Amino acid sequence: MVTRSSSYDAIIVGAGPNGLAAAITIAQAGRSVLVLEAKETIGGGCRSDTVTLPGFTHDICSAIHPLALASPFFRALPLERYGVEWIHPTLPLAHPLDDGRAAVIARSIEATGESLGSDASAYKKLMQPLVENWQIIIDTFLGPLRSNILQHPLKMAQFGLLASRSGSGLARSHFNDSLARAIFAGMSAHAMLPLETPPGAAIGLIMGLLAHTVGWPLPKGGSQKIVDALAAYLRDLKGKIITGVEVKSLDDLPPAQVVLCDVTPRQLLRMAGSRLSGWYKRQLQHYRYGPGIFKLDIALDGPIPWTAEACKHAGTVHVGGTLSEIAAAERAVWKGIHPEHPFVLLAQQSLFDDTRAPADKHTVWAYCHVPHGSHVDMTERIEAQIERFAPGFRDRILSRHTANAIEVERYNPNYVGGDINGGVQDFRQLFTRPTLQPVPYATSDKHLYLCSSSTPPGGGVHGLCGYFAARAALQHLEAM
Repeated sequence: MVTRSSSYDAIIVGAGPNGLAAAITIAQAGRSVLVLEAKETIGGGCRSDTVTLPGFTHDICSAIHPLALASPFFRALPLERYGVEWIHPTLPLAHPLDDGRAAVIARSIEATGESLGSDASAYKKLMQPLVENWQIIIDTFLGPLRSNILQHPLKMAQFGLLASRSGSGLARSHFNDSLARAIFAGMSAHAMLPLETPPGAAIGLIMGLLAHTVGWPLPKGGSQKIVDALAAYLRDLKGKIITGVEVKSLDDLPPAQVVLCDVTPRQLLRMAGSRLSGWYKRQLQHYRYGPGIFKLDIALDGPIPWTAEACKHAGTVHVGGTLSEIAAAERAVWKGIHPEHPFVLLAQQSLFDDTRAPADKHTVWAYCHVPHGSHVDMTERIEAQIERFAPGFRDRILSRHTANAIEVERYNPNYVGGDINGGVQDFRQLFTRPTLQPVPYATSDKHLYLCSSSTPPGGGVHGLCGYFAARAALQHLEAM
């Protein structure tokens, strides 16, 4: 129960990773914090549940967490003390083709090159300099525009020239074989942009860079373990969390010096009302959301019978064929078309975490991109793509749970239209989301801040949107 008689230094609306990160940052400064969550469980886009059969634990939204290990905020927290145990699959990523071959992204550049044939040296030439400077690149990429660009201009310029390209453009210019082109296309498709659109290559490079430096791990027991650990740490800092409280208007909140909202611009407009200036409201009204996803969770009577051996050892498998096929699917989505052969992002956590399913059974976590706000059921198309590279897959299905883009938004309102990135991440909205101003987390109300994935650095479980927003709020609190 929330009582208006109580007063707090800060109230956080939303208990996703960013909301909890904001609360922790403020509580670490000795300030009183209240977190309000509309759902009965915390987590936002980082929740786990039994949605198919008893004994099968499925990650509802996020599943594989390279950004969590790369995040300077998470690295400074004692998450392991609160129950987070990271598991590294044998291979971070595999990408099969129809001829039975599969490209892989291994922890080492050399092992990766062994799967890329004639493009091994080209891949090493592309990635080795980035790996050598990975900390500078990641720290700059994971946040608002900051001083690292000025402190390391040559190193960042080297990355920037590559990152500013489209995913398909970089893949075609650097690689000759279909394997290397396909696996880079798949990593670039995480940007949820057409592969021909800059700066899609930035996401592809970052995904590969993370694999070679921190890996693509999964948390034992499910992604819920991450937010449960954040919540436990916050409570030890005397922070308070109340679930089942939907904030429809900020005017209904208890008194607080500052309010931080882990919501997207559309929700902030509804909640903040007259507290925002006309100029700022107009800016938020022009904020753009991207394509959605169709999510599929499956309980299996055995592992996926991949044709390519490498896929049986990878935590993540990109299912979509060649660069041209992936590009066609992603292009179709942006035209409002549901591709017949979608690009499928798939994780098989139970191969490496035996807590996810009963003995000899397995889980599948998969989704594909769809047009914004889609109601279309993509189950058949996703399963056909998996069957294409794993004949006999369908025979092992015990149960499935589906969610179209609208149902994904209903589950997590921050996924507007099914957009899991909190908004388009192109040049216009990559570093300047949600508006172009010196402190993107601040609003026109000096007591109100935005701390969701609609602020830099965008989507992913890293907590940095919340951390940077909280730092901005603390500056205001200290000046009062």
